[in-house]
Amino acid sequence: MGKREKKKRKGTNLKPRLAIHRSNKHIYAQVVDDSCSKTIISCSTLEIEVKNKCEKTSTKEASKIVGEIIGTRLLAENIKEIIFDRGTKPYHGRIKELAEGARLVGVNF
Repeated sequence: MGKREKKKRKGTNLKPRLAIHRSNKHIYAQVVDDSCSKTIISCSTLEIEVKNKCEKTSTKEASKIVGEIIGTRLLAENIKEIIFDRGTKPYHGRIKELAEGARLVGVNF
């Protein structure tokens, strides 16, 4: 692991952190304010809203839908800038689609 992957990312109340977790079947996204250790918004492929829009939850399409939903929820809370935290996973595939879905709605990171 390089230094970039080991660096800790911290979010504030002005610019919270979007933490992504990917498993084989699902993808989870949550927006965290690290200054007070509080989750502001969360979304995953386990939600009924996502399951109704796609057949399988382990696809890029499902990840893009999760990104769009989390982006609209962020904009409803007047949060336009975030810090993207992908953990130790590489930025491609389902994680990239989630990020593009959030950018499509208008969230900057």
